[in-house]
Amino acid sequence: MQEIGPGIFIETSFRRVTVGAILTDEGFVLIDTPPYPDEAHYWRRMLAEIADKPVLAIINTDYHRDRVLGNCWFDARVIVAHENAIAHMQNLPSAFVDSAVDALAHDPLERSHFSGAQLNMPSVGFTRRMQLRFGGRVIPLLAMPGPTTGSLWIHLPDERIVFVGDSVLADQHPYISSPCTKSWLDSLTILRRTRFPADHIIPGRGAPVGKPATEPISNYLRLARRRVQSLYRAGRPRADTSTLVPELIDLFPCDVMMIEHIQRRIKGGLDRIYEEFKTSDRPDEIMDR
Repeated sequence: MQEIGPGIFIETSFRRVTVGAILTDEGFVLIDTPPYPDEAHYWRRMLAEIADKPVLAIINTDYHRDRVLGNCWFDARVIVAHENAIAHMQNLPSAFVDSAVDALAHDPLERSHFSGAQLNMPSVGFTRRMQLRFGGRVIPLLAMPGPTTGSLWIHLPDERIVFVGDSVLADQHPYISSPCTKSWLDSLTILRRTRFPADHIIPGRGAPVGKPATEPISNYLRLARRRVQSLYRAGRPRADTSTLVPELIDLFPCDVMMIEHIQRRIKGGLDRIYEEFKTSDRPDEIMDR
C-alpha cells in the first residue's frame, strides 16, 4: 500500500486492477474494488490497520467486471457510478456473475473461493459532475468518456491527484469498450493541459504515472481511428479491421503468452471504432487533435 497524499491510499499489487481509498473522519471511500475475494479481504485488513472505520462508499470508474464484481466483498453504504455505467449494468444478462467468475478463476479451487459472489449495483449515479461529502472531505467526480461512455474520474485538485480508471494504461494496449474514442481523445487532451491540476495520475492498472504517459494512448487512438477511417471511407466491411491488428500490436509490449488475447482486444476495439464512424456517418469530422 502507498499513501500518495494525506489520507489517500492506493494498492497496485492486486490482479487486474489498481484500487484506491480515501480516508475521511467518518470512514473510507473506496475507488474500485479487487474482484478476487482473497485480495478484497486483504485490502479490508490493510485499511483496518490504518483506521477502524467503515466503508462509506465505493466509486466504480466504469462497468468492467474487474471493477464491479468486487463490490460484493465490501459492506458499503452506497455505491456510485456514472449513469451510463449503471444503465449498462442494469442490462447485463443474468449469467453475468457466473461468466465473470469463469473468466477470473483459473481452476475449480479458485472458483470455489467466489462462492457468494453477486453483482452489487450502484445506487447513486450522475451525468456530468458530482461531489461526495464525507467527514468534512469533498470528493469531486467528473464524467470523462474513455474506454466506455460511463467512465469517470475522481479528481482531488488540492492534492493534484486524479484517478482515471482505464482511460490511461501505461505500456498496455487500451481497452476500447464503447464507440466513443473521439471523446476519449478529448478527455486525454484535457488531462494534459497545464492548467489541469494533476501531478499524480492513477491508472486503472499499474503504478501512478505523469501526464507524458498519456501520449502513447492518444497516439494509439489517433492511429487506430485514421486506419479505420480509411477502411470506412473505402466502403470496406467491419470484418476488414482485422487487417489493422498487426500494425497496432507493435505499439505496446506484448507477452508472447498473451498474444491471442491482445489480438482479440485490439480487434474488438477496432470494431467499436468502425461502429463509431458508422453511427456518426460523418468521417471527415474525426481529424484528431
